[in-house]
Amino acid sequence: MEIEIGKTTKYLRDKQGVPDSAKEKLKEFNQIKKAIVEALKEHEMTIPQLAEKLQMSKPDVAYHLLTLVKYGVVAIGEIDDMDEYFSYKLVK
Repeated sequence: MEIEIGKTTKYLRDKQGVPDSAKEKLKEFNQIKKAIVEALKEHEMTIPQLAEKLQMSKPDVAYHLLTLVKYGVVAIGEIDDMDEYFSYKLVK
C-alpha cells in the first residue's frame, strides 16, 4: 500500500476549507515580504532602518525579517559600528 503524503491535510482542507482569516494573513505576509525584499535590494539595512522605511514597528519588522532568515531569503550581515544592530541582506 502506497502512502499518500499530505492526504490528511488535503482531506481537511477540502472538507473544512481554508479560513478567510488565514488567507488574509498570508496575503499580508506576502506583501510585507515583498516590501522587505525590495528594500534590501538597495543595500543592507538594520531593523530600525527597515522599520522607518516601511513605516512599521520594530517588533513587526523583526518578526517578518527573522522569518525570512529562517527560510533562507535573507541573511544576517555585520553588526553596526555601535554594536547595537545587525544588518540584513538578501541571499544571492
